[in-house]
Amino acid sequence: MDFKVLAVGDVVGNPGMDRICRSLRRLKKQTGADFVTVCGENASMIGMTPWQGQQILDAGADVITMGNHTFGKREIVDYLDDEPRVLRPANYAPQAPGRGFGVFETVAGPVAVVDLVGRCHMDFTPDNPFLLIDKILKGIDTKLIFVEFHAEATSEKLAMGYMLDGRISALWGTHTHVPTADAQILPRGTGYVTDLGMTGPKNAVLGVQARQSIAKFRGDLTSRYQWADGPTKLEAVLFTIDTQTGLCRGVERVEVYD
Repeated sequence: MDFKVLAVGDVVGNPGMDRICRSLRRLKKQTGADFVTVCGENASMIGMTPWQGQQILDAGADVITMGNHTFGKREIVDYLDDEPRVLRPANYAPQAPGRGFGVFETVAGPVAVVDLVGRCHMDFTPDNPFLLIDKILKGIDTKLIFVEFHAEATSEKLAMGYMLDGRISALWGTHTHVPTADAQILPRGTGYVTDLGMTGPKNAVLGVQARQSIAKFRGDLTSRYQWADGPTKLEAVLFTIDTQTGLCRGVERVEVYD
């Protein structure tokens, strides 16, 4: 039996929220996805509100993952404790609200999802994800295991993929908002892609108004980032998993554009 997981790239601002609400349930049906994860940490540009989280779940997501902007909105704290389908990085401090991984019931039985954040070029220093993931995997008793690695450096994400090759079903990267062309099955059977891409404004710099990004790099930025208007996109990757082995049989990019 095959099990299909659709992993959707970072949702950015109101345009990304609108695209998720309009497209996700239909896309889930079109791809035959049995399980959907969505990276929601930029739904409010920096952070996600509980209301936005509920909208993403209502739109068809089974799990929402977060990243370095998890606590960008203060009101998320109680929501992380109350909603098991929303994961923050497991390598945050142990006393942080919420949970870094979960096991969810599906048509194929229990499925584990682990959320990690990288350490290279981040604005804070979380626990070492390469050491922590070994401890987490020892406590997971299911063949279907998926890891999202929210990281800046492509080398860090690829190194994690090779370290976990054959031990998990698939690993995908988020955070850089640009889809990579390396969707593949690693030598020992783990599905992999360095970055899913993003969901939100198409004509923008990572979802942000281009003029603001230009101003930042020129040293002229005088206002907070705002999302761009205009056409939107949804970028994702579909992983097909063999439920008998827990390993990946296929990796396919999925893109929706206005």
